Amino acid sequence: MHERQPTVTLGYLLTLSRPRFWFYLAGPVLVGVAYGASAVSELFAPAAVALFAYFLVPANVYLYGVNDAFDADIDVENPKKTGEQAREARFRGGGAVAAVVAACGLAGLALAGAFAAGALALYPNPPAGATVGPAAWVVAFLALGYAYSAPPFRLKTVPPLDSVSNGLYVLPGAAAFVAVAGHQPPALAVVGGWLWAMAMHTFSAIPDIEPDRRAGIRTTATVLGERRTLAYCGAVWLLAAGAFGLLDWRGGALLLVYPLLAAGVAATDVAVSRAYWWFPAVNGLVGMVLTLGGLWGVVRG
Repeated sequence: MHERQPTVTLGYLLTLSRPRFWFYLAGPVLVGVAYGASAVSELFAPAAVALFAYFLVPANVYLYGVNDAFDADIDVENPKKTGEQAREARFRGGGAVAAVVAACGLAGLALAGAFAAGALALYPNPPAGATVGPAAWVVAFLALGYAYSAPPFRLKTVPPLDSVSNGLYVLPGAAAFVAVAGHQPPALAVVGGWLWAMAMHTFSAIPDIEPDRRAGIRTTATVLGERRTLAYCGAVWLLAAGAFGLLDWRGGALLLVYPLLAAGVAATDVAVSRAYWWFPAVNGLVGMVLTLGGLWGVVRG
């Protein structure tokens, strides 16, 4: 008898894609468009719409689907996915789920191909000369998203590459900026965003320290332990604020909320597993302020 394949439902796929974190990928697109545009009409260019649509849901299904597929065994110990308080779905397996995840990855490659071919009038300002276009940033996201979770790389189990590789969250924003502006984003913005994402990922790994240790998984957080990981996150977030501050002091000041939060958690009895769930709201608010700042520049221009 053949084993019955798990049923794929829209609800399961949405849970798999982590709706609370959708804007961790789509948000950078909005920021990139806001700062890359020079006219209001460019805010709604096909490039901007296509990137936002892809990174809002399909990219999340791909990223977290690959992660969950290769973490299916160790997620038995993950409190985020087991028990009555679970907020994330465990991977169900089966060919249908894998096919949907693969299709979302292929959709990203198709989008990159469209950019590379200049199809569908995606560029309001085509990159000149040898300037790397948005296709390269999208492909880099897909490659790092796979390498983070899947063998033979499994960067998530190679400290400190598990932290460093999570700069991938800034790549959608870089793709959006160059697609709209026609040139690369400021290097300091990419560095600052990369550092922010590194610290955010490592902070999120703190609640998983004990489950990961029981499963034999090494991460930056399991190596450092909770207190030193909080210090690491605070220091990296401070560097991110410094990078943004060199671009604009207001951006640097805004990013200081993160090292202050890390210090606050370390200095109080607030559990990191509780504070972790504050960050979708905090990140959404910070992203909104950054986006409004960019939009104000477009309107004034």
